[in-house]
Amino acid sequence: MSDEMQEMAQMLHNTCVAETGVAEDLIIKCRSGDFTDDPKLKCYMLCLLNQISAFDDGEIDVDTLVAMLPEEILGKAEPVLRSCGTIKGTDDCDSVYQTNKCYYDKSPLQMCTF
Repeated sequence: MSDEMQEMAQMLHNTCVAETGVAEDLIIKCRSGDFTDDPKLKCYMLCLLNQISAFDDGEIDVDTLVAMLPEEILGKAEPVLRSCGTIKGTDDCDSVYQTNKCYYDKSPLQMCTF
């Protein structure tokens, strides 16, 4: 990932941690597939998508996500994003959480983006 992308990711992370109050350790656990059922974690994931305008009217905007992918992972990540779509949960936060679990289940190395 380029320095510019890393800087943007860190800014989004900081904004969404502050907004949701999620514990950093819960985010770190997700990177290894341990998705804790925590409302703050779920809303953190939604916050990230809202910050990049990739969530609207209860749906993840896959085209927006694909357009933001670094070239080096585009080929492997795009099919995962498209196949998962938006998995409906109990609310918007849960929908994004369930969809992120789908991403991880299909391609853990490509989809650890937060």
